[in-house]
Order: sequence, then C-alpha cells, then structure tokens
Amino acid sequence: MIITTSSQIAGKTVTQTLGVVRGNTIRVRHLGRDILASFKMLIGGEIHDYTKMMAEAREQAIDRMMDDARSLGANAIVDVRFSTSYIMTAAAEILVYGTAVIIE
Repeated sequence: MIITTSSQIAGKTVTQTLGVVRGNTIRVRHLGRDILASFKMLIGGEIHDYTKMMAEAREQAIDRMMDDARSLGANAIVDVRFSTSYIMTAAAEILVYGTAVIIE
C-alpha cells in the first residue's frame, strides 16, 4: 500500500476516493522512565526511551489506518496527517488520518 502526505502519487492516477481512514493509539509514560528522564533533564540530551515509545506508537497508528483503508478496498492513502494530543498528564494520543483511494 502506498501512503503519502501529498494529494497525488507520481505516475499513478486516483480512480476512486473511498473516504477518510484513521488509526490511533494512546500511550502512557512509565514511572521508572520518568525518574530516569528527570535525571537526563539535568544534563540534557535525547531521552531514547521516549523517542522509541513515540516511534512505536506512530507505527501502530499507521498500521491501524492501513487496516481501515484495506477494509474499504483501498490500495493507497493520500493526504496523510499526524496529530498528537494529551489525554491526561502522562498519556498521549497519536492519531494518523488520510484519504483512502484506489490508484492505477
């Protein structure tokens, strides 16, 4: 399946628009990681555990969006966008959405 942030795919023609598809996940920070992250704030730098957690969350959201698109019979998703929102102090939602299409 082709996934793109643009509304067109070079060399392909959109023959049918099937509708909006989405995938999301909500992740909660781990208390132990928060303690280690607070030490990292003292010296600066990247918090690798959180970077990994957010990358995994994005991939899971993308997989769920692709499943949604496949259920509609799509072979591509265009105009893909990401959104992040905080649900509570230690929890964030990753949402990815786009338009499911059939391309030739």
